[in-house]
Amino acid sequence: MSSKPKILAFAGATRSGSNNKKLIRLAARDAEAAGANVTLIDLADYPLPLFDGDLETKDGLPANGRKLKDLFIAHHGLLLAAPEYNSSITGVMKNAIDWVSRPVKGEPPLNGFTGKFAALLAASPGALGGLRGLVHVRMILGNLGVVVLPNQLAIAKADAAFDATGEMVDATQRAGVKAVADRLVQVLAKQLV
Repeated sequence: MSSKPKILAFAGATRSGSNNKKLIRLAARDAEAAGANVTLIDLADYPLPLFDGDLETKDGLPANGRKLKDLFIAHHGLLLAAPEYNSSITGVMKNAIDWVSRPVKGEPPLNGFTGKFAALLAASPGALGGLRGLVHVRMILGNLGVVVLPNQLAIAKADAAFDATGEMVDATQRAGVKAVADRLVQVLAKQLV
């Protein structure tokens, strides 16, 4: 392998106690253990206005949008924990994707997405674990040129899935998180040979 895969990892939530933030921390740790260089970020550290074409025309890409876009460009893959709000993608995740997708003069279109690989996880207190929201995340990323890996994991009843230290209670679910992260690293490593 010519270099280690570089993975950008984040949860599509800003709430400090988010189960998806707990989930992405575990997955990021697994991806690092599998041989990747992982940059774990919190979208709360990159506040953005709601995407607005008039605002973009007037002021261009916001500073935090530029920072996020640069992070997307600098990484080979995306490891995402996507909460489900009302059976779909969260507003904060969709807004971040919308700003990162915006064209910038002198840059190829969708260069933060095209040719990247992504692995998806979700955690939800509901019985489906966020599975319905993952359908939308998969569709959006695929339309932007991201290859979304088929294996994914949705953790149901997530309010009881983590202990006080943020570790998963169920060993089978924990193994599933590791399998998703490991698979992303394997696929990216093959791309870098």
